Amino acid sequence: MKMSTQKIILTGDRPTGSLHLGHYVGSLKARVELQNQYKTYIIIADTQALTDNADNPDKVRKNVFEVALDYLSIDINPKVSTIFIQSLVPELAELTMYFLNLITLSRLERNPTVKDEMKQRGFGGNVPAGFLTYPVSQAADIVAFKADLVPVGEDQLPMIEQAVEIVRKFNKIYKPILIEPKALVSKTGRLPGIDGKAKMSKSLGNAIYLSDSADVVAKKVMAMYTDPNHIHVENQGRVEGNVVFAYLDAFDADKKTVEMLKKQYRKGGLGDVAIKKRLIEVLENFLAPIRKRRAEFTKNPKAIMKILEEGTKKARIVTSKTLGEVRKAMKLDYFNS
Repeated sequence: MKMSTQKIILTGDRPTGSLHLGHYVGSLKARVELQNQYKTYIIIADTQALTDNADNPDKVRKNVFEVALDYLSIDINPKVSTIFIQSLVPELAELTMYFLNLITLSRLERNPTVKDEMKQRGFGGNVPAGFLTYPVSQAADIVAFKADLVPVGEDQLPMIEQAVEIVRKFNKIYKPILIEPKALVSKTGRLPGIDGKAKMSKSLGNAIYLSDSADVVAKKVMAMYTDPNHIHVENQGRVEGNVVFAYLDAFDADKKTVEMLKKQYRKGGLGDVAIKKRLIEVLENFLAPIRKRRAEFTKNPKAIMKILEEGTKKARIVTSKTLGEVRKAMKLDYFNS
């Protein structure tokens, strides 16, 4: 069913590293599919990346460019999707400040996504204030573009819930001018890390990146977690929790053959090397065109930065309008009243 082109999507990524297959399954695929149906804004959230990388600005700066390359290489079209850099849209920072007054510290500390990420990073009691409050920054990003939909994985749903809470409180206290966003959850389940852990993650080092070479992909697939009890080819094997089959489900278009392989693996007589070799072939068919496009875009870095510059200018036009409405509702329009 064709969606109205009037609907708005806001989505994006923190530039803390290149994007991986988990990102693709979780949201990138949906962005490519929906960009011609919705007005799409894609944020490279460098300000949020600095909340836990304040001591490494070079890393963030470098990855702004790398993430932009990833976007273009998977066919995100800058002519229909506005790609912009968060820190160069100051209206977002101002809106974040206003929203911080509408949420309590205890509510921020209860956010399960943030709690999990804090635990992952081992902050303990030394969590940076910016990291704890970055869901408020995300809410500002969403609201500034009056986004109707935000494509997310299930683990990010608490962020959208928090944004909705902030919008409702603002509309109740001041004026009902802000739109409540809705989550657009990926139909594909979360892709596990190659080590069998629940989530593919840059910080855990268990990811296959969109920019990985064919040799690197093959090496990572051969190291994938399967069934530790499937020692010999003739042994019966478990498909559930088997990372190779999770990836085949996500990327192999021949679903009938995948089901046949699962049946044979469960019965016995199919080795791990055989299914890994199939996955290597499937992923290479998927990644080779992406790798080729990336190589072409890499030849002209100035063109990439021009796309980001133009996208950021377009983003500021939209956010300035929203911020003007917010200031008026909050009675902060001192010289225009």
